[in-house]
Amino acid sequence: MIKDVREGLPRLPRVGEGKRGPEGYLTYLLRQANASVRLALDRALARENMTYPQQSALTMIRAYEAISAADLARLTMLTPQTINGIVRALEIRGAIRREPDRVNGRILRLIVTEEGRDLNKRCRALAAPIEGALNARMSANAREAVRHWLVDVAEAFLD
Repeated sequence: MIKDVREGLPRLPRVGEGKRGPEGYLTYLLRQANASVRLALDRALARENMTYPQQSALTMIRAYEAISAADLARLTMLTPQTINGIVRALEIRGAIRREPDRVNGRILRLIVTEEGRDLNKRCRALAAPIEGALNARMSANAREAVRHWLVDVAEAFLD
């Protein structure tokens, strides 16, 4: 075993080695892949002073116009507290606005502004190379199979 700079301690495995490689637990490998992609996305989106959770939320608000913050939390798989912080940040930036629901005025609907549409478009362009790199690592058949498998896994573990 190769020693690392920490005197007398074994070197930690790199991605692809040991339990961080194909023989590792699937749950760990999913987490490792997610963390790696998340870091790449956060680094890319930093050019727009955005995080991946903020971009994900903005994308969902744009896709499902007039959703509530509670709906947004469910769509993005983030806690209501995290969503509240993201909504505030997007609102301060002028990317979204809140409007009272027509039936139940206590519910605030999230609406993307023109600035929000432009910001989302710029962020999608920053994320496109990462999405492209993911797609390039698979054949079209594998890509379709992986997409279906990921959806199936998500459905299998819903409450």
